[in-house]
Formats: sequence, structure tokens, C-alpha cells
Amino acid sequence: MLYKIAGDIFINQHRQRKVHMKFRAKAVDETFGESPEELVSFKELSRNYELALEKLPEKQRTVFLMSRMDGLKYYEIADNLGLSVKAVEKRMKHALDFIKEAIGYQQ
Repeated sequence: MLYKIAGDIFINQHRQRKVHMKFRAKAVDETFGESPEELVSFKELSRNYELALEKLPEKQRTVFLMSRMDGLKYYEIADNLGLSVKAVEKRMKHALDFIKEAIGYQQ
């Protein structure tokens, strides 16, 4: 039951962040006046990022969002989820690899 409540809270927060990110993306478009090519590239990257987040396995997505959106440290995430820090690190590594591949990141 506790996991269900936590999952529901997480999903609600994720939806709120999604709306916030769309608002910020629109504000960036209106504020900086980038070239049309840059705007298209940014929108495509944002769309690919959102799709990657949706496709991430739930455990990896949870760790990723807690770290990147909530600003929690790995040990805080581990405490919140009842995991070891190593498990959080592993999930984060897999999440980052998945997102990089999904958005076409190349070094």
C-alpha cells in the first residue's frame, strides 16, 4: 500500500514537472530568439528526452527523476527507496545510458 501511495505521488510530481518543462521551453523560445534551425533542434531534443523518460523502466526513471528533478543525492535516494547506494548508482548509470541512446547523444 505504501509503495502504491509513493508511486501515485511520484506520478503526480512527474506530470507537474512535465508541464513546468513545457512552460520553460516555451519561455526559452520567446526570450532568446534563436534561429529557426536551433528552435527545431531544441524541440526535437526535448521531444526525444520526454519519450525517453516515458520508456525508461520505472525503477530507473524513479532514481533518475529523484536525482535530476528533485536534486537528491544518491544516499538520500537510497534511504527513500530502501536501496543501497550501489543499487542507486547502477540504476542511474542504466538510465543515463538509455537516455543518451534515445536522444542520439554522441561524444
